[in-house]
Amino acid sequence: MFTRRQFAASAAAIVATRARGQVQSWDGVVARANAMEQCHAIGVHHNGVAVVSQRFRGPALGAFVPIKSVSKTIVAALTGAALDRGEIPSLQATLGEIAPRLIPRGADPRVAAITVENLITMQAGLERTSGPNYGGWVSSSNWVANALSRPFVAEPGARMLYSTGSFHVLGAVLAEVSGDSLLSLARTRLGRPLGIEVPAWTRDPQGRYLGGNEMALSLPAMVRFGEMYRQGGMWNGQRVLSAAWVAASQRAVTRSPFSGLAYGYGWFLGRAGGTDYALARGYGGQVICIAPDLGLTVAITSDPTRPARSGGYFGDLMGLIEDAILPVARQERS
Repeated sequence: MFTRRQFAASAAAIVATRARGQVQSWDGVVARANAMEQCHAIGVHHNGVAVVSQRFRGPALGAFVPIKSVSKTIVAALTGAALDRGEIPSLQATLGEIAPRLIPRGADPRVAAITVENLITMQAGLERTSGPNYGGWVSSSNWVANALSRPFVAEPGARMLYSTGSFHVLGAVLAEVSGDSLLSLARTRLGRPLGIEVPAWTRDPQGRYLGGNEMALSLPAMVRFGEMYRQGGMWNGQRVLSAAWVAASQRAVTRSPFSGLAYGYGWFLGRAGGTDYALARGYGGQVICIAPDLGLTVAITSDPTRPARSGGYFGDLMGLIEDAILPVARQERS
């Protein structure tokens, strides 16, 4: 027989289980995000309509904020734009074929065979420039040469080695093949059609804009970028990126050894409750998430000075997306 205390505990457990299973409202999403002290702001568009646009702390909604490694997803988009224009013949084009001037003297002969796909999926095989190696890399006199002179720790294409250096090399390749700076490419090929501003950001000692970090956008601009991808490369009736590129970007090529998420071309890829989603992720908890099947785009900005690990704040953000935002979008769709 149940004691009164056991009965109360059992009833409480049932209520808690039901509450977790219940679909929240957009107000509930806002309340949950606000409870995360690192979260600065959130924007959600559902079926093209802004359903959440809320600042909790930090800069104003329209202010430029550091997007950290979401910059990698921007550079990936610019890679798609270069492919669409024929400036890069294919993702299998090698450094030796399209940007031989970037290869430093004395580099391992395998460097010339690194492909654009190896760079955009961070499978170049070279020792990482991120993590504990980041400070030494950005203190070097030539960031491209330093990244390409590092020892091979894996064969190109074998596994993902998260490295901003790979995206910086990719950004340098885009500048080489287009004859224009990465800043100019971002402004003309993304900023102009999306109607967003792209401020100048960090450059290396050779004057190349850093590929893969330190860019800044406003939260509404992050939403527009995500909405463009959600809509297959379209924005306001104008094609920004080819549908083929957008689809290819959201197919798994490799997998992150840290989060366990699959990775395509600049996007981490997950699935929750039967819904596929793509995620751009930056240090501190900067996020753009799209779930095209639900007509959903989410942008989140956070304190850029504090880490957001998979077992900590980033895990909380994943819970917000998977357990709150996606269920509300499903409910609103039905």
